[in-house]
Amino acid sequence: MTDQQLFDPHASDRTAGPGADGAPQRLIVEADGGSRGNPGHAGYGALVRDPDTGRILVEKAAYIGKASNNVAEYSGLVSGLELAREINPEASVHVKMDSKLVVEQMSGRWQIKHADMRVLAGKARTVMNPRQVTYEWIPRERNKDADRLSNEAMDAGMAGVPWKPRAAEKEAVPVAAPAETPRPAGQLHHVEVWTADLPSAVSSLGWLLERLGFPRREEWKHGVSYGSETFYIVLESGPDVTGSVHERRRPGVNHLAFRAGSRADVDLLARRAVSHGWSLMFRDAHPYAGGPEHYAAYLENAEGFEIELVAS
Repeated sequence: MTDQQLFDPHASDRTAGPGADGAPQRLIVEADGGSRGNPGHAGYGALVRDPDTGRILVEKAAYIGKASNNVAEYSGLVSGLELAREINPEASVHVKMDSKLVVEQMSGRWQIKHADMRVLAGKARTVMNPRQVTYEWIPRERNKDADRLSNEAMDAGMAGVPWKPRAAEKEAVPVAAPAETPRPAGQLHHVEVWTADLPSAVSSLGWLLERLGFPRREEWKHGVSYGSETFYIVLESGPDVTGSVHERRRPGVNHLAFRAGSRADVDLLARRAVSHGWSLMFRDAHPYAGGPEHYAAYLENAEGFEIELVAS
């Protein structure tokens, strides 16, 4: 499949570069939606990405009250197409979503039976010419920016506060590579966490690591690493793992603690973590379980691993 076909198989006469006014001729929309309760508190997230640089051009999230997952996902799609139209109504748009239902229905392969979704699908088709739009299903781990936005929307809505966008990404400025300097001895190189259930660990620990600034680095049959060459964390399973239950109270490492930003950042991340397999520990003393001067959230996942999120 050629690059032009990926974005717009119906308009091969359109150029790939920017138009006469400088607006991008190709755009990527990533969208997601969620509901805590299905139906329950619902929100969506959508963004537009430059396909050449990968840079996020604009993003949006909104709380929509009580609704189903599918309605929230369709709402995210409509919002993403509206954002793309604002950038360039003539652009070829490639939509990426982790909702198989929305992708298949909007591609015309599945029927739309639910009345609310029919309305939203119809609205999506009026936002931009359907011949300009193509759809692709992607796994959830590749839709993490839209997932982040939808969770931020739900968090804000449930807290009764408006969602606030992050600061716009800045254009990358080329700089000379710094001279290689020896790294001092004594610094941690990496931490390796063995787990009896790698998929579950990736879903909970991996999700939290990515939100703390450890991007997924490498993946192999029995493991995944997060971080950089400077420092990384490995989640690993396989035949060498003995036992099936982690017990942090036994001799050995008890838990990992991370700086997680401001107190508000810690609170937000702790709330979001509940939807990703974590439970709050020491509720009766939270957020001062570590002492009156120590603001932190202590979290435990289903396998018994403990993470401490410390406020600056």
